[in-house]
Amino acid sequence: MRKTLDIALKEWSLVCDALLSGAQSILLRKGGIYEAAGEFELEHSQFLLYPTFAHQNPNLVKPAWRQFIQPCSQEPKVLSIAGWARVHWIGRVPSRRALDQLADIHLWDKPLIDKRFSYRPDYPLYVLVLRAWRLPQPWELSVHEDYAGCRSWVPLQSPVAIDGSRPAGTPEAVEEIKQRIREVFGT
Repeated sequence: MRKTLDIALKEWSLVCDALLSGAQSILLRKGGIYEAAGEFELEHSQFLLYPTFAHQNPNLVKPAWRQFIQPCSQEPKVLSIAGWARVHWIGRVPSRRALDQLADIHLWDKPLIDKRFSYRPDYPLYVLVLRAWRLPQPWELSVHEDYAGCRSWVPLQSPVAIDGSRPAGTPEAVEEIKQRIREVFGT
């Protein structure tokens, strides 16, 4: 296992918190994934969780999660990276109906799911099953202009040590979620 990471995946702060607490073990993505020889691949299988704030919308998450989103008009100048994740499985979402059968394992509400399906409709939607780890101490990051913009991956100027990180959830829990998704998706 790598002892440092220098690549981060941008994701809503709320989702990062859910991953790091073990409340969620999946992400939905259209960007940052490509198909080669009929197989889907992710640019990076291990990455830091880079929390974003400005685009979080309480109306796009389930009611129980809305209270945890604080309105924010712009990204902070300094942010705290609290953890990282490793992808264990990637699967193509076969249909909206299939994803709806997994509503109990994620925090997103129907309007966000609609947006994910309607954004670039010719491109497939993927679900990533991952396990997150909380860093021993959050890593404070001064946000560099190279980190700005609408992109999934952020190459950091300095690597972050991940030794001593504590896992969220168990390997068995991640495997159970992966198997459930595979059954629902028919893969």
